[in-house]
Amino acid sequence: MSGRLRGKSAVVTAAAQGIGRAVALAFAREGASVIATDVNQDRLAEIATTGIVTRRLDVTDDAAIQAFVREITTPSILVNCAGFVHHGTVLECTRKDWDFSFTLNVRSMYMLIQALLPRMLESGGSIINIASVAGSIKGIPNRFVYGASKAAVIGLTKSVAIDFVKRGIRCNAVCPGTIDTPSLGERINAFADPVQARKDFIARQPMGRLGNAEEVADLCVYLGSDESVFMTGQTVIIDGGVSL
Repeated sequence: MSGRLRGKSAVVTAAAQGIGRAVALAFAREGASVIATDVNQDRLAEIATTGIVTRRLDVTDDAAIQAFVREITTPSILVNCAGFVHHGTVLECTRKDWDFSFTLNVRSMYMLIQALLPRMLESGGSIINIASVAGSIKGIPNRFVYGASKAAVIGLTKSVAIDFVKRGIRCNAVCPGTIDTPSLGERINAFADPVQARKDFIARQPMGRLGNAEEVADLCVYLGSDESVFMTGQTVIIDGGVSL
């Protein structure tokens, strides 16, 4: 099947790499007009193809968000991908770590939804928030503030869904497990033995492998398409069985 998003427009944050990049590319392949945003303009330029317009956007900057929203046409799909993974327990989480994690992982979603929703209400649309199995579905070691922030994303998602379900807005959360992205690669390389660290990540996967960003992007295509019009307020798990 192709053209599943034909006639739709989308804004995708954190699109320079990882899940955000895969989502932007998948949406464009399925016929959507995509505005891909990130702070990394060099990496963004790599996906500036037919169907994808790139824009620099710091989702932690409220003024930048407001300016961005004023300059674009109203999207029918918003995908909030921006996020940061802090490694550590509550004892290793500083106030700075806490504040930054919640600013990027939760507040950015709040600000973008609040800025775009009044216009999206005119014709309806789909909001997709990238959460995680960590914290929102199960406890994961050394993911204290990350888990707390992703649990907050679930509450945010359900609240938006119930408040606007009768006004043509759907809002769902995607909960990936361990996905092989550049972000994960950086965390693996930070270990004293990166080779063993990668083996350890894979060993905890019931399917015996890591997920890939394209698999998560395929799920987002479904949630952005009319195939999922009877679906809102859901936490959709794609984790290779980690949460079983």
